[in-house]
Amino acid sequence: MSEQVNQAVEPLATIGNATPRIDAVERVTGTARYTRDQRLPGMLYARILRSRLPHARIVRIDTSRAEQLAGVVSVITHENAQVVWGAGSVSGGRQYNDPVKEATLHRRYIFNNPVRFVGEPIAAVAATDRHIAEQALSLIEVEYEALPFVLDPEAALQESAAKVWPEGNLAPDAGNRFQPMVTRRGEIDAGFAQADRVFEDRYSTAFIHNAQMEPRCALAHWEGDRLTLYSPTQGISNCRHDTARDLGLADHQVRVVCQYMGGGFGNKNQNQDTDLIAATLSRRSSAPVMVEYSRKEDWVRVHGRWPTVQYYKIGVTNEGTVTAMQMNAYSGMGPYRKNSGGISGMDGYACENLERVIYPVYTNRTVSGNFRAPSEPHGHFGIESMMDEIAYQLGLDPVEFTLRNMRRPTEASPFTNYSLDQCIARGVELFDWPNRRRTSPGSDNGPLKRGAGFSFMMFRAGVGSSSAIVRVDGDQSYTLYVGVTDIGPGAKTTMGMIAAEELGVPLSRVEVVSGDTDRCPYSVGESGSRTTIMTGYAVVEACRDLKRQVAQKGFPSTGEVLIASATPTPTTDGKIRNCFAAHFCEVEVDTRLGTSQVTKYVAVHESGRLINPQTARDQIRGATIQGIGQALHENTLYDSNTGQPLTSGYYSGRLATHLDVPDIEVEFIEVDDGYGPFGAKTAGEAGIILSPAAVANAVSNAIGRRMKDLPITRNRVLEVLS
Repeated sequence: MSEQVNQAVEPLATIGNATPRIDAVERVTGTARYTRDQRLPGMLYARILRSRLPHARIVRIDTSRAEQLAGVVSVITHENAQVVWGAGSVSGGRQYNDPVKEATLHRRYIFNNPVRFVGEPIAAVAATDRHIAEQALSLIEVEYEALPFVLDPEAALQESAAKVWPEGNLAPDAGNRFQPMVTRRGEIDAGFAQADRVFEDRYSTAFIHNAQMEPRCALAHWEGDRLTLYSPTQGISNCRHDTARDLGLADHQVRVVCQYMGGGFGNKNQNQDTDLIAATLSRRSSAPVMVEYSRKEDWVRVHGRWPTVQYYKIGVTNEGTVTAMQMNAYSGMGPYRKNSGGISGMDGYACENLERVIYPVYTNRTVSGNFRAPSEPHGHFGIESMMDEIAYQLGLDPVEFTLRNMRRPTEASPFTNYSLDQCIARGVELFDWPNRRRTSPGSDNGPLKRGAGFSFMMFRAGVGSSSAIVRVDGDQSYTLYVGVTDIGPGAKTTMGMIAAEELGVPLSRVEVVSGDTDRCPYSVGESGSRTTIMTGYAVVEACRDLKRQVAQKGFPSTGEVLIASATPTPTTDGKIRNCFAAHFCEVEVDTRLGTSQVTKYVAVHESGRLINPQTARDQIRGATIQGIGQALHENTLYDSNTGQPLTSGYYSGRLATHLDVPDIEVEFIEVDDGYGPFGAKTAGEAGIILSPAAVANAVSNAIGRRMKDLPITRNRVLEVLS
């Protein structure tokens, strides 16, 4: 593995130096306490009974035998625990406590009737140990009335399709409007009229699971009307607010603790139904309750990236200028619309005439939701595969075609800085693009064929509000309080480094306190690549406030402290702030077996100033590996006759392993655009956006056939070659 930074900024004392994580020793020695490691006196263990049918009405549920089992303390179902899970559904959820929205549709509860996918919770049991809780589940009698189901998002909008909800299968938005997401600019018909050639095609992507190492769990404990919740959440502040809202409490009545967690990749945004189930069982049992998911439960129960079907129509001139871009697409949301269902990528092109119509569709599959760069990898795969194919059809180099058509700053749309040209040029050089690309796709002799693919992106790096508190004591030791949780990128270390830099002291003089809403201020949460930019900037402002106090009053005496806080609301002065990247991939395809192996990979990124180059490099590499897995392997398959998921878990889900991954060369172009903390931008999500498109384009270049569906399995390669 290699890494290089092209330095275009002045070096700093702490920031920019490769720094081990401040909690690395605890993590690698096993002393770090994750949620499942927590133990409270009298703690009960909970298990959840789940639907075995994809769509059914619960006619009768009898829990009497389970309740009589020695060791069982509490059993809850939809009949005695009607708790709304507000974050579980955009439509009918998040605003349910607003009287204007009281009649809202498609409200999601912790237990729902009808059940709408295999694995949906039906009942939960709290018992004195795990084995008793498991046994109790087997004693619950459930009588179902099976209902028709639908699995395919495109088929779900046909008139003859089974209805997931009485109103139909087009998922409404937060305002209960049954309409697609539509973006239009320019005149699409005029754009096609200007074109010399018009290309049309269809692409699809699969439902894939986030596959974080730590399955879902939660430990809830009540003291009077105050709840303490231990939860592996990506945002303690958001989890507290959501949980308080759903349980009818004020925010200050809920304490959320997450000192360590085992990854999320978007899978642990907001609060989860595990949090609400644990809290409900705990209140009824008058005891702490731990809810734990098995790996398979986590896979079939918790959301992943939404599957898509994308239809494109692109108009171009003979010289290779795009004149019109049109997409009609379908996103499979499962039976609840937890997130947008967006499909991005088209906005990377400067074409003035654009129309994008996306239908978020209900199906009877696992609910879709956030997965690292939620709307991007599948969208970039579709549009960049389409553009790659057009370039070859016109006899153009895909890089030249991109440089001709990609979006650039204009007077109407200024950027804080722009480095996409530089990223592409550097990638071409490092990868040796002219010699690795087959100008005639599929032209290698023999069964082993090599090819190269390219993709590019610009991705949001906007600023926003968050909070931080910093104090100094009489020994001139500093304590930083931030509401972050570390989901992998080393957020605690990053916050400490930013504070040390601004304060002008070594990192060893800064203690970082995080992961506890009773001790820490608001943070935006570890999603959307916002933590470094937003909470990091709050750290800068809090440290500046503290320095002003010290300048006025001097350092505190022994036993005294000075405390500073900040909740800034920065802006980019009307400018667009993005990070930029270009990825280049070479693959070798065995046309006898249909196997595809990545042999070389180059990723060039501009992510502003790097706070910790070691962590930034690892983030890009890890994200790229996830994208390679999405491109070549991962797919949650369902039995079309029964609605049962067939590939649940690491093995059957076929995640990428070290055997699938080459040396990934990562290079950063480092800049400071004057915004954010010391110019830092997005890094964590950016790496995954480009790899599915780059890999797919490389495979197509190798075999001379366009791969239009992810994942690019052996069967699909052999099918297009037959």
